[in-house]
Amino acid sequence: MKAVTVLPADERVELADVEAPAMAADDDVLIRVLEVGVCGTDREICSFAYGTPPDGSDHFVLGHECLGEVVEVGSAVTRVQEGDLVVPMVRHPCAHSDCLPCRNHRQDFCVTGDFSERGIKEAHGFMTELVVDSEQYLNVVPPELRDIGVLAEPLTIAEKARSQVDDVQDRLPWGRDRHHAVVLGAGPVGLLGTMMLVNAGFETTVYSLLRKPNPGAEMAESLGCEYISSQEVTPAELADRVGRIDLVYEGAGASGIAFELLAELGANGVYLFTGVPSQGKPRTVDTDLLMRHIVLGNQILMGTVNAGRAHYEDAIRDLAAFDARWPDSVRALITGRFPLDDHRKLLFGKPEGIKNVFAVA
Repeated sequence: MKAVTVLPADERVELADVEAPAMAADDDVLIRVLEVGVCGTDREICSFAYGTPPDGSDHFVLGHECLGEVVEVGSAVTRVQEGDLVVPMVRHPCAHSDCLPCRNHRQDFCVTGDFSERGIKEAHGFMTELVVDSEQYLNVVPPELRDIGVLAEPLTIAEKARSQVDDVQDRLPWGRDRHHAVVLGAGPVGLLGTMMLVNAGFETTVYSLLRKPNPGAEMAESLGCEYISSQEVTPAELADRVGRIDLVYEGAGASGIAFELLAELGANGVYLFTGVPSQGKPRTVDTDLLMRHIVLGNQILMGTVNAGRAHYEDAIRDLAAFDARWPDSVRALITGRFPLDDHRKLLFGKPEGIKNVFAVA
């Protein structure tokens, strides 16, 4: 079968013929891949910034944002059946007995770093025709979400972030303080986060680099949000314009503007970092100012990565809510579907649109 493979030692990415996977355990599920999303992580792996093959292999199959259809199930499988649409989880747990998160099925909080991740670290991914995974890592998607189900995995980033914000803000004696959110970045992660926040009742502003008109701005405004360009409005001016900022959801991966905006976070606010910036030149940060604001404002800074099963379930539930509320907008997030033969265009060319996916089957 065809697969987009990465050979780190040779610094090569190619569409290759690979052996089809075989079911080996009673709880295994054979899945036909329908669609695979392309994101910045995939592009960074293709620049050989990171990415690790499984033990004993010189290559790995790329791709971690997958929607598939169940083809065959093992004898012990009870949660899924043939014909189901499924989204597989990305991260699998480490083997250390003393890693409490992994032993409690929360490998998204793994403390050893020895987890594996499909299409990223020590496990083959989903840019291929067939995959096998254990039932425990599969999440069923309703058939009516077939057109947008591939968005579930990137949405889990926002779902995990929101669940942590809810837990943290229970510290406030009057309950969760849910007022104004600013989303930094208008790419897929930022716009999915925007949908989630608006749907959860936050007044939300999208703050991103590009001036209007651009697809991200049009999408934000279709959700009833104000879009503001950081080329036209500074973070300080943004705070004056929108009022107190209770939550910042960072989805841009740009540390300079992210830390400038941190200085404008309001009292009792939470700042969520989801981006992983590439290594660049050192930046100057006014650490005294930031520390004063954080301490005197009872603020919380939090980083979040990967997701647990509950967040996949939340993402699938919220995709259905988005589909009911903004059917045109949520579908417009996917701006292109391409065959695997176009892998070089999507992985090495200039990114276009909002979210591009490989339509495998």
